[in-house]
Amino acid sequence: MINLLDLRKDELTDLLTGWGFARYRADQVWTWLYTHKVTDFGAMHNLPGDLVEQLESEARIGGLETVRDLLSNDGETRKYLFRLPDGQLIETVLMAYDDDRRTACISSQAGCAMGCVFCATGQMGFARNLTTGEIVEQALHVARVLEAEDDRLSNVVMMGMGEPFHNYDNTLEAVRRLNTDLGIGQRHITVSTVGLVPAIDRFAEEDLQVRLAISLHAATDEERSDLLPVNRRYPIGELMDSVRRYIDRTGRRVTFEWALIAHENDTPEEAHALGELLEGLLCHVNVIPLNPTAGYTGHKPDRDRVDRFAAILKSYGIPATIRVRRGIDINAGCGQLKTDVLREGQA
Repeated sequence: MINLLDLRKDELTDLLTGWGFARYRADQVWTWLYTHKVTDFGAMHNLPGDLVEQLESEARIGGLETVRDLLSNDGETRKYLFRLPDGQLIETVLMAYDDDRRTACISSQAGCAMGCVFCATGQMGFARNLTTGEIVEQALHVARVLEAEDDRLSNVVMMGMGEPFHNYDNTLEAVRRLNTDLGIGQRHITVSTVGLVPAIDRFAEEDLQVRLAISLHAATDEERSDLLPVNRRYPIGELMDSVRRYIDRTGRRVTFEWALIAHENDTPEEAHALGELLEGLLCHVNVIPLNPTAGYTGHKPDRDRVDRFAAILKSYGIPATIRVRRGIDINAGCGQLKTDVLREGQA
């Protein structure tokens, strides 16, 4: 069956006109999908009965099945484990903030091919790319949950399972759909990458106001290659050159993500090396005390070491934020819930 969420607007129009229906029917269906966020064709009450019947027999609206729905003890983080129609599992996280932001962290792939050693998703390997519809449906699900609570989705970060730029075309189409059809402002959408240089260069030419985040985590090639195998393909020098091209082309600030690992990359020497690498660059650093992950022995530093690391960066004039650790009690770190369910044999 055709997943309507996988279709662009013009493709939906071609489908319906090919069935013999007027073009404006596609506009109506599109509005039901993305404005009203319906999940069944019977709710599309302004469509003729024969169109509803054909949609029901030949199409579907998404296909995510909720396997787990967990709420953290503080009530601020909610994690979903979804099963796709082919049985693959993906994760989505909803985070609530005191400033009324409601952020969905969504996945772009089932599994991941990048192999980052401290990431549960990286440890499980790559299964397949998500379709555009499977990416967008995660945000639609979260938006429905929030609207039922008289709230709204305000931000989306592409920081869930997978490397978004390894699924470039579907990711970019999903980003455009999130903006145009779900009403998420481009500046409220962030795409994260481990540093696929050709994709960063391509992204710079898209003329989008979407935020770019780079998972850096080390300031030397030797250490970064140990943590992120992709660095052997695109070492730090090439990565930083692409970041400078991106900033020159777009004028936009880049965020660098730094998972802080005790006695691994949290030393003053590391902080100074990072400061020297980024000094003068239009950027911001998110310092993220490491989330615990099965299969990786590293752990987060104590608060004094975290504060010291951020303070050194600021001495170089680099804005640095210490990210609050969220949802630890429900394994909200990327890939952890899927790993737990597979270990329990419940998937």
